[in-house]
Amino acid sequence: MQLISDTLLNWHQEHGRHDLPWQNTQDAYRIWVSEIMLQQTQVTTVIDYYQRFMQRFPKVEDLGAAPEDEVLHYWTGLGYYARARNLHKSAKIISNQYDGVFPTDFDNVIALPGIGRSTAGAILAFSSKQRFPILDGNVKRVLARFYAIEGWYGVKKVEAELWELAEKNTPTQGVDIYTQAIMDFGATLCTRSKPKCEICPLQTNCIAFKDNRTVELPHGKPKKDKPTKQTYMLLIKNQEDAFLLQKNPPSGIWGGLWCPPQTSSLKSDKGDYLEQVEILKELPIYKHTFSHYHLEITPVLCRLNDKATAVNEAEQTWYMLNSEQQLGLAAPVKKLLECYA
Repeated sequence: MQLISDTLLNWHQEHGRHDLPWQNTQDAYRIWVSEIMLQQTQVTTVIDYYQRFMQRFPKVEDLGAAPEDEVLHYWTGLGYYARARNLHKSAKIISNQYDGVFPTDFDNVIALPGIGRSTAGAILAFSSKQRFPILDGNVKRVLARFYAIEGWYGVKKVEAELWELAEKNTPTQGVDIYTQAIMDFGATLCTRSKPKCEICPLQTNCIAFKDNRTVELPHGKPKKDKPTKQTYMLLIKNQEDAFLLQKNPPSGIWGGLWCPPQTSSLKSDKGDYLEQVEILKELPIYKHTFSHYHLEITPVLCRLNDKATAVNEAEQTWYMLNSEQQLGLAAPVKKLLECYA
């Protein structure tokens, strides 16, 4: 079987990325944070977030000791907030069970919240040069094209085939360099759209290129129409122009983040939050898309009425933009507050 490892190692010397903020270190904590941030997020987006995050939480003990709200505050805008919550949970485990030292055993690493097989392999390859294959989105794309793998890799059989190819291609020597090389190769050359096949060093043996199937491969997820959901966000301000926010439950969309009170209807039912407000004005719909549905948010300007009860400080707060309050906000919520401040 034709392998790609030697070619990619040679390619990476001249064309790979060598000066990213999380490179040139064997600090497993710093590597781990970067790998979590880079899940489903482009390098250019991650750099600034990573630098701010590491400046505030330079050690795993700093992260574990911080309030969740502060951790989510430093993640605001990066999306997929379960990543931040799992980082925080794992940091507590590492601080308490491993004396602040990131574990080096694969089984211990993969047992940490939010770390899967590929992420665990990447962390150990970069931090201690242990030989474990990885299979992130870039690697899947490179392997699927080079070997012309049929089918969407969300199917277990296809994923197992890709893991087998990843295992065979992972070298014994230079595993850390190869791991970075195949990530960089997929991100900069063998890209999702308009791959640079004309300068690709794998071109000679790439089946997708030879068969003119680089646009077709890898096969995508079968398309389904995303449903559209609606919600009303009650933008309630006090006399100091602070917004009333309440904390979401720890799981689900925007779990643990702070949002304006939400309702599925502006028709008040006895005992619901609408009994406590006076509606002033409905504002234009704001649309946001998640991975599996569209959300239409109707902002509604309101003020508390005479029936309003005191703010529950454990679950609610008055929030002023540009204040020193460190709360986790979803990007659409932050935009709405900035728009109507």
